[in-house]
Formats: sequence, C-alpha cells, structure tokens
Amino acid sequence: MKRQVEAKLPIPEGPFRIVAFAQDDQETMPDLAIVHEDVDVSKPVLVRLHSECLTGDIFGSRRCDCGPQLDRALEMVAEEKGVVLYLRQEGRGIGLLNKLKAYNLQTQGMDTLDANLHLGFEGDQRQYDTAIFMLKDLGIQKIRLLTNNPLKVEALAGEKLIEIVERVPLFTGYHKQNKTYLETKKKRMGHLLP
Repeated sequence: MKRQVEAKLPIPEGPFRIVAFAQDDQETMPDLAIVHEDVDVSKPVLVRLHSECLTGDIFGSRRCDCGPQLDRALEMVAEEKGVVLYLRQEGRGIGLLNKLKAYNLQTQGMDTLDANLHLGFEGDQRQYDTAIFMLKDLGIQKIRLLTNNPLKVEALAGEKLIEIVERVPLFTGYHKQNKTYLETKKKRMGHLLP
C-alpha cells in the first residue's frame, strides 16, 4: 500500500484535496483520503473512517444511514479542517453483490446482521489496517474519531502511533426505512446510538 496520486478536490463543503492509496498505480478502486486544505496535523484532527456504500452514498438509499453520515461528516470536517477516509469495504466488507443478496434476505424479514451471517460471512468483516496506514502517511498522530461504531475505536485504540483523544458521535436520525437497520446496529452490534 502506498500513496499513488493527489489532486485538488473543490467540493461544496470546502477546499479539499483527494489522496488515492493503493498497492500499485493500476488499481481502479483505490482507498481515498479527503483532506481539508488547511488541516493542522500538529493538533488532534477530526477524522471519519467511512466505508463505501454505493447504494447509500451515491443513490441515497434510505435502507441505511451511510449517505447522510458521509454528507454530515464532510460538513463537519470542512468546519474543523479534518479528514474523511473513504475505504473500499462495501457491505461491511462482503462486497456489493453479496450486499444486494443480503438486501433480498432483509426484504424477507432478516435483519442486516442475520442476512450477512446467513450468507456465510461475519457480521462485520471490515479491517482498518489501510486506514491506519493512511493516517500515518498523512502525518496524523492524534485524532478525534467521528463514529458511533465501537469496533472502529477498538481497531485504532491499539495502534501506538495514533492516539484517539475523543470519540465524536455522528447520528443523522431515524426514519421509517432505516429504523430496523439502526436498531440492529445499536442492540446487536453495540453501536453507540441514541
């Protein structure tokens, strides 16, 4: 894994740069760091580890809270001059095809966790080694982690060169289509939600 390319990324939330990380320069789907132009790595940086969710991030699916979380995270890191790491871990690490199969199982009555287990996967297969590498490469040593997921806190807490000084909640609200999804995350996966 290494930094492959960096470019300016002027988005509505503010002036950012986008940094692509991959094993080689032929990778078509690299992990991405969306870094505010004025980030100050000498202070704790607000950081969001966001796992790719094509259905939520791009198409606005209301089955989950991924799209609204990404939107809110970009607003917050723009305000605080932070970083969003966009990690290619679709469907909690099971990939898009399997996530869509899990959607069908959810339509039949399973919750998001049982659907993944039924397909032969763990409830959450994501890894955060890439995120740790990216943070180190960006020179970030102290972070304010923007998450509700205790597994993300746990994954980074053991890393000696990165210190989590605070967990910042990121809640975008319940509605009819995501309520079961969020309740499953809270009750069965330990997410820190109201």
